[in-house]
Amino acid sequence: MMRFFFLAFAVLSLSSCVVLSTKKYQTLVGERDSLANGLNSANIRIESLNEEINRLKADTAKLNSRIAELEGKVSGLDANYASLRANSSSEIKKLSADLQRREARLKEVEDILRKRDAATNALRDKLQKALLGFQESGLTVEIKNGKVYVSLTDKLLFSTGSIVIDDKGKLALTELAKVLKTQPEINIAVEGHTDNQRVANLGQIKDNWDLSVLRATSVVRYLTDTEKIDNNRLTATGKGQYQPIATGNTPEDRSRNRRIEIVLSPKLDELYELIK
Repeated sequence: MMRFFFLAFAVLSLSSCVVLSTKKYQTLVGERDSLANGLNSANIRIESLNEEINRLKADTAKLNSRIAELEGKVSGLDANYASLRANSSSEIKKLSADLQRREARLKEVEDILRKRDAATNALRDKLQKALLGFQESGLTVEIKNGKVYVSLTDKLLFSTGSIVIDDKGKLALTELAKVLKTQPEINIAVEGHTDNQRVANLGQIKDNWDLSVLRATSVVRYLTDTEKIDNNRLTATGKGQYQPIATGNTPEDRSRNRRIEIVLSPKLDELYELIK
């Protein structure tokens, strides 16, 4: 720019003092115009660069704002992560302690059930030994669902259509009572069952329901009144014809279905307390 002004000054000075040739003058004028064009180009470039600088400054400001925003979010995430980690650690400890308690209770329940099964097996063995002489008359002893079932056919206990226990049946119940008296923790349920034939000519006994209930009651009375087993241990129920063990309709099947089942189950108060 200084060079342009110097040349312009020189041209003016010479034009006032010296007469320039046309060629020289045109050369100077061309050089002046070239410098002027260069100056304009430089100014345009400077203006473009200034705009670029302003744009870059604006972009930089946006980026700094975005960086600050992201840093804030990262800080928040770090805080949340630390909180979650602390909570997770606490929750894991709580769950672990709860699992240990559950495992301990499960072990107690399993121990009680093992004891129950051992006691049930021992009771079955004692009863089978005590009642061995009656098995040919239709008496069976077996375990079902953790309980001992002593099944006595009606011909072992009663005459046809009767609710009065005969002498052979009393002998079987006496042997049974000897074992039950040594097992005070055993509950006793006496169930009467009949076949599907209609009751006829039995006086006050109206149907199979009556017959099954009265036979069960006769057994309970014998065990409590004669054998002196605690009344609180016994219950009597009649099932009628509705829980047969043989589904056929032959005389043998009907005979199997006419029975008294004495169901012996251990008291599980300790187990019930654990699973409350």
